[in-house]
Amino acid sequence: MAIHRIDHVGIIVNDLTAVKEFFIEFGLEVLGEGEVDGKWAERIIGFTDVKATIVLLGMSDGQANLELVKFHTDSEIESIQQSSKNHIAFAVEDIETVVAKLKKKGAEVISEIQNYNNTYKLCFVQGPEGIILELAEKMR
Repeated sequence: MAIHRIDHVGIIVNDLTAVKEFFIEFGLEVLGEGEVDGKWAERIIGFTDVKATIVLLGMSDGQANLELVKFHTDSEIESIQQSSKNHIAFAVEDIETVVAKLKKKGAEVISEIQNYNNTYKLCFVQGPEGIILELAEKMR
């Protein structure tokens, strides 16, 4: 089991355009953007009827990135305000072992390990004080 790096920090925003422009002016670059919805998103995020826009920002050196998330339905926004879903994502090796170790330490698994486009295994866990960790293992 190994943690390779912090991959990204996810921040939920209300005005995606303004926040995106702020960080571009600050010096970050847009690495990708798109829509997230459907059953896979519901399983991985832990909400139903999920629809969100995501913008991934970063630096040219490829270190940790910033993920901006704008949810689009009132029920999601209300749920998020009640339980913060900002998160820190870690690139890990052997995600099953990492999840088992965190469970033994009292972490709550929010979503079971999911396959994302046969590229990554992903899982969200909640640690102390509600801190959300997204774990990602690159599939070989």
